[in-house]
Amino acid sequence: MSLYSLSETVSTLYSIKYMKIEKLHQFHDPEFSQGWSDRFKPTPARLELFDTILAEVRKLPSDKKKVLELGIGPGYLAAHILGKDANIYYEGLDYATPMLNIAAKRNEAYKDRLIYTQADLTSKHWDDQVQHQPDAIVSTWALHDLFNQDNIFNVYQIAYKILPKGGILLNGDFIKPENSPFEYEGGRIKPSTHLALLMEAGFDTVSIIKELEKNVMEPTTANNYSCFMAIK
Repeated sequence: MSLYSLSETVSTLYSIKYMKIEKLHQFHDPEFSQGWSDRFKPTPARLELFDTILAEVRKLPSDKKKVLELGIGPGYLAAHILGKDANIYYEGLDYATPMLNIAAKRNEAYKDRLIYTQADLTSKHWDDQVQHQPDAIVSTWALHDLFNQDNIFNVYQIAYKILPKGGILLNGDFIKPENSPFEYEGGRIKPSTHLALLMEAGFDTVSIIKELEKNVMEPTTANNYSCFMAIK
């Protein structure tokens, strides 16, 4: 087999592997969601992403900062942020009731500073469900599950609409490396595409503030993620 053919075969297998990811995410099923949550353990690199997000939120001028998390999932980021800063108030949004229940259990100690919202981020009007205007919108490993860049762009547009002037969006998510030879699922898009979409959505300043577990030639479903920051 030629090197070209081998590369083509690996790329095809990788594409098939990633095409299956979305089908496995049955978050409306309580048993599946609990199992997924139990398997997820924040590694040092993932905790570094949490701290990166927290550091930027803390720079906001408000004494009592309001954070909206898109895709709160099992609530690990919320617990990390609320456990480290008593001046942050939180709204956790997710489309799956089982995940909201798991997050509520994990964050019981912070229930006075945390509210939960059920909404589907693929909707054109998910912001109708948001209960308070946030100073910061945050997300980790969630938007790639929206299937394609059109849905991600919709989230960016609505995020821009609901943030105040000077508000920030921080999205830490899986990406497709710029020079990757492999095919990825539709929601794992290149960093340059994220930046272009954020600019098109209207944000004044956009940047990549952190790249984590980057591995172009040996990618897995759990590596290659970046943190994007956009300022309104």
